[in-house]
Amino acid sequence: MSELINNREYRQEKLKEVIRELHAGKTVEEVKVKFAEVIEGVSPREISEMEVQLVKEGLPIEEIQNLCDVHAAVFKGTLDEIHHPEQVPGHPIYTMKKENEAILNLIDESLMPKLDEFRKEDSEENISSLIQDINLLWDIDKHYSRKENLIFPYLEKYGVTAPPKVMWGVDDEVRQKLKGIKLDLVNYTGNKGELVGKIENAIEQIREMVFKEESILFPMSLETLVEDEWIQIYEESDEIGFALITPEADWKLKRVDVEQKEEEDGGIKGGYVKFDTGVLNAEELNAIMEVLPGELSFVDKDDIVKFFTKGEHRIFARTKAVIGRSVENCHPHTSVHIVEKILDDFKTGKKDSEDFWIQMKDMFILIRFFAVRNRDGEYLGTLEYVQNIAPLMELTGEKRLLSE
Repeated sequence: MSELINNREYRQEKLKEVIRELHAGKTVEEVKVKFAEVIEGVSPREISEMEVQLVKEGLPIEEIQNLCDVHAAVFKGTLDEIHHPEQVPGHPIYTMKKENEAILNLIDESLMPKLDEFRKEDSEENISSLIQDINLLWDIDKHYSRKENLIFPYLEKYGVTAPPKVMWGVDDEVRQKLKGIKLDLVNYTGNKGELVGKIENAIEQIREMVFKEESILFPMSLETLVEDEWIQIYEESDEIGFALITPEADWKLKRVDVEQKEEEDGGIKGGYVKFDTGVLNAEELNAIMEVLPGELSFVDKDDIVKFFTKGEHRIFARTKAVIGRSVENCHPHTSVHIVEKILDDFKTGKKDSEDFWIQMKDMFILIRFFAVRNRDGEYLGTLEYVQNIAPLMELTGEKRLLSE
């Protein structure tokens, strides 16, 4: 494990050197030759971590943005295919890819031929045709807005901040260029060569953004976000709208109706619950769960998420959309194998618990998993408990008096 960590740190440092040397004036080809072996197999996650580290070291976002097109060229063709869950019609990423296809089709099949005609003759008819396509291309604003307002906030919640800031800056540049081009076309003064250059420059920047989205942003987002977050993104997408296309289908997700299933199995909805050591009504039980200092989640013996506590300050965001879903769909695919191994060990009786702890900004997060069994030892499910124990780790001495 230490070898993997050290190798990752080494490669991370070399990737940062790529950016620094480009910034110092070396050509793309010089850097690609020198670092060909180092950048081979680099993942979008590592690019993200590299950019975050550069920002922490004091490199302004604007500097990274200026280098964005250059380092995209360096990494182009070297990014490993990221294995992520197959996308189906209606999923936000599937829809965004279809939008990218439509954007590139508009450019290649309509805008570029019309630009060639304008280059030959700047007639009113050719100018009008270009204006029509620029108006259509402006639909890209909806694509960028969904990315910025629906996907970026979730990435930032997980600490992925540099790529969203860089991409948002480039998106705004594209918007400004398209606005300027339309204004120049409407008020055309005969500056044909200059205008052709502006249009070609905007098209190239749009193409580069398509590449960055599909090779970096989309795989990184699929790697990071969990399914209930994608559900929220899907449900809020209509409000912003779509670029050039209408989603092919609704994204329908199969869920288990947990409440109905419990009633069919003889459970109680409401009323009192009798425990071995006492009785609580539903209101009391719910209130007790919500004042616990950590977060509880329960997955039943069929790996279906049945319950979680909301808490006032949740560490890991979770919505009711997760209830009834298979637990494997509620974790990033990069960690699903760990969850599956824990559940398998609990089901087979190999283990009864498993603990993890991670540092997250100023929090020290303890994550505990417990196998839940009945009196006969039969597996009923898994309980997850998450708590920020940083305040507990700071305790010293004794406290014997009431707080004021």
